[in-house]
Amino acid sequence: MTIEINNESELSVDEARVLRLAQFAFQEMHLHSKTELAIQFVDEPAMEVLHIQWMDEPGPTDVLSFPMDELRPGSESEITPAGLLGDIVICPQVAAKQAEVAGHEAINEILLLTTHGILHLLGFDHAEPDDEKEMFGLQKAILDNFYKHEAGN
Repeated sequence: MTIEINNESELSVDEARVLRLAQFAFQEMHLHSKTELAIQFVDEPAMEVLHIQWMDEPGPTDVLSFPMDELRPGSESEITPAGLLGDIVICPQVAAKQAEVAGHEAINEILLLTTHGILHLLGFDHAEPDDEKEMFGLQKAILDNFYKHEAGN
């Protein structure tokens, strides 16, 4: 798998941990070992420009996902074909504000947003209640399993 991470924001991000999470999520979603992903961290002004351009909404947002090859999750018996999953853009400043409100560390919010972005790239959405339940449940499961994996359990 090729996962490229580029931090263009003013805030420091634990890129190694984000990379480990993305690799873990790829395994959990049974993606081909040659699947490609780009993750970019940008400051609020750059994120606001993207938010207006792509979503026609003012102000910076936390995460945007730009799918490429429309890959879908695989299964234990059948992994996805190799391809370009897409790009995720995250704003660490917005993530830090959300983390403060949620009562956890900024890196945990960034990991949540990374997982959220990967799921969007895989075709998941949360516009409808049933879709939201599925996506957020999967997001929680991936993160919970990742934290257990990190802790050595």
